[in-house]
Amino acid sequence: MHGEYKIPGGKLVVVDLEVQGGALRNVRVAGDFFLEPDEAILAIDAALEGVPAHTGTSALAARIEAALPPGTVMLGLTAEGVATATRRALSQATEWRDYDWQLIREAPQSPALHMALDEVITREVAAGRRPPTLRVWEWASPAVIIGSFQSLRNEVDPQGAARHGVTVVRRISGGGAMFVESGNTITYSLSVPASLVAGLSFADSYAHLDAWVLEALGDMGIKAWYQPLNDIATEVGKIAGAAQKRMIGPDGGPGAILHHVTMSYDIDADKMLDVLRIGKEKMSDKGTASAKKRVDPLRRQTGLTREAVIDRMVESFRDRYGLTPGSIGAEELARARELATTKYSSTEWTARVP
Repeated sequence: MHGEYKIPGGKLVVVDLEVQGGALRNVRVAGDFFLEPDEAILAIDAALEGVPAHTGTSALAARIEAALPPGTVMLGLTAEGVATATRRALSQATEWRDYDWQLIREAPQSPALHMALDEVITREVAAGRRPPTLRVWEWASPAVIIGSFQSLRNEVDPQGAARHGVTVVRRISGGGAMFVESGNTITYSLSVPASLVAGLSFADSYAHLDAWVLEALGDMGIKAWYQPLNDIATEVGKIAGAAQKRMIGPDGGPGAILHHVTMSYDIDADKMLDVLRIGKEKMSDKGTASAKKRVDPLRRQTGLTREAVIDRMVESFRDRYGLTPGSIGAEELARARELATTKYSSTEWTARVP
């Protein structure tokens, strides 16, 4: 069994092992990390040898920590990272390069149709009828997208939304409200098999699925990092937020995960504050005094056009994992249009948490 895990802010850890009689055997840990003294790597292997295969991540990490020689120094490596890679091996997790990725990058769509497309495409991946997909959104109109569990009245000022022609929709994933405008926002979705994050905690899955875009931003000269639970941040502020929804397969199997991200290329902060109701308590726990200062746009940080930023992101993904141009199928689009009308445009759904 083979498992890999890129430690957020650190290095790649690889674990190869066998399971015999319900226990780990022939464990070998490797990677591009730094570790002193040399014999520490043998101590890590020995700590995992013979461990019951059902052992959880925390218990594995504790065994590794206890086995390290005095004065061990790990750079780009943690006991938790080794434990996570071990669990991924045991879970038979897949890797990014195991798939033939498809890119969908089409004409602007309405906010409700975007919500529906996310659901339909991810269910198709869960059913095995579509390959893992990266979909880049284009917005036909400004919108506020509230999280699945947010209160509509607490998040949106209806007069402000009407004043600016902003459509309010509710997505199927949790998390906070997003204010988007066509030229100011970069939004994308990853619809991936659940096996891609097998062996990872819910929180770790965010970091794992955000890793490629952090590298893409790095290629553009932006030092960005994953900020738990669901933000992408830089030294000058937040630039993106992610959300997820997990869907089981049609036969009750592991299914697929929808991981979608909204990035701020530019922002009209006054308009945003006129439409969103951002409470003082929410701002205080972010350590900032003003909502206007929470988000720092990519336009200012890169000096690139929005289209150029997207092109570089797509190219970065393609260089790392491969990416074939694709499209939304006729049946997928028909189902999405029906869902956009019957579900995502309905008051019953949008105001399900009043």
